[in-house]
Amino acid sequence: MHHLTLMFDAPLQSWGFASRFQRRTTGLHPTKSGVVGLLCAALGAAKGSAAEQEVLPALAALRMTVVTISRQPVAAVPAVPADELPLRRMEDFHTVGAGYDPETDWQSMPCSADGKTLKNPVVTRRQYLLDARYGVLLSGDDNELLARLADALRNPVWGVWFGRKCCIPAAPLYRAGPCDEASAWHALIGDRPRDQFTRVEEAASFDDGTDTVADQPVSFGTAESSGPAGRQFAPRRIRVIPHSALRTPH
Repeated sequence: MHHLTLMFDAPLQSWGFASRFQRRTTGLHPTKSGVVGLLCAALGAAKGSAAEQEVLPALAALRMTVVTISRQPVAAVPAVPADELPLRRMEDFHTVGAGYDPETDWQSMPCSADGKTLKNPVVTRRQYLLDARYGVLLSGDDNELLARLADALRNPVWGVWFGRKCCIPAAPLYRAGPCDEASAWHALIGDRPRDQFTRVEEAASFDDGTDTVADQPVSFGTAESSGPAGRQFAPRRIRVIPHSALRTPH
């Protein structure tokens, strides 16, 4: 088994897995569909393209582990340790097309699916994570694939972001690999014990899991593409392991 380690560090992140239309919520950790979509962008595999159909099954088959790595603010007094910053959600309220004259300002107003100008504004609520930072471990047997991903993340074909285009990385994504498991973990958390971090792992069986999310990517294509019609996702069983300070003693 080979491992590739990434760091997701940005002022804003947003990882949707169940929301659509006007209310766009975010989960508390990166989704498999979001991470695989990011990798497809780095590789230059367009949605619904032959390149996507070729590489997507291999990317989806990689085992993903997410590690929450809390931020620490700069202490006012260097000798005094600062507390870790809590993970927070922010909700952004949008109105598109409000207050415009449909006769003169139609180009600034939203349109329906058939191209007609909508006179009423479109209202959306979009959530983001603030002060979030995650380590992501991708594991698999295909060392050549992981090496290809490492090269793509160092020099991506298209821009990469964390869930939405406004969530731009604040630091390089690639950290280490392909490498062995110990080296992969050390690249993210150094010598600190793993139980000091909250982790999200892929469950080996249903009974081993603690939750199910519909974020296993099958196709990112559209109905007009030559691949599978529409965006398709399958359920994925995960196991959330809280860090030791949050565990309930038996």
